Amino acid sequence: MRAAFAAGRVANVFADETRPFLQGARLTAWELHKDAIPVTVIADGMAGHLMKQGEIDVIVVGADRIAANGDTANKIGTYTVAVLAARHGIPFYIAAPLSTVDLATPDGDAIPIEERSRTEMAKVGATEILPDGVPVRHPAFDVTPHDLIAGIITEMGVAHAPYIGSLRFQVEAARRAR
Repeated sequence: MRAAFAAGRVANVFADETRPFLQGARLTAWELHKDAIPVTVIADGMAGHLMKQGEIDVIVVGADRIAANGDTANKIGTYTVAVLAARHGIPFYIAAPLSTVDLATPDGDAIPIEERSRTEMAKVGATEILPDGVPVRHPAFDVTPHDLIAGIITEMGVAHAPYIGSLRFQVEAARRAR
């Protein structure tokens, strides 16, 4: 975002607030604001509406793990944004360091999805928001299939489909550069 903003390619960033930890509001917005990059925080459920209204023209998200075929695990809700982006014809990019690329993991089905505790969903800060006894489901991550991804941006450039070749090329180029 910093480089795109400096190059005049970004006018404003919408940061999803990402329940349950609100990382978009607490971290993304803080970093962008600190760097004087215009940012507007939205709730996760607002992204589709803004896409439909034509207010979003490109999406860039991070990744916690990228499989060899380009399937990407990230914070829960990323897959939903990718599906909405595809529906509205908006390019959806992943930006992550090459250290998140796992060539030994063939695809997203091989990425384990962690289920986290009820407490994380039942509270906002220290305030309990759910009645006792109400269960929750809390997968912490979801997997975005490679066919929804326009490109994977790393420190070696932008990888494009077929990712199995372009990601391997980037990983090997980075090894040779060391």
